[in-house]
Amino acid sequence: MAVFKVVIDAEKCKGCELCIHFCPKEIIGIDEGHTNSKGYHPASQLKEGCIGCLSCAMMCPDCAITVWSED
Repeated sequence: MAVFKVVIDAEKCKGCELCIHFCPKEIIGIDEGHTNSKGYHPASQLKEGCIGCLSCAMMCPDCAITVWSED
């Protein structure tokens, strides 16, 4: 079974939360402990369980998300 990882470019992310709302596994959240150079709290993968559906990447208006297979 493939293992996937969500990689979010924190500098591109404006924290709109679309990726969070469209993730069927609810593994993405806002990183309240980090602020990017634009002053936004970026999204990040908070837990394991990505199924590689790409919903987060397709919904991101800033093209800040890449999903990688770790296999």
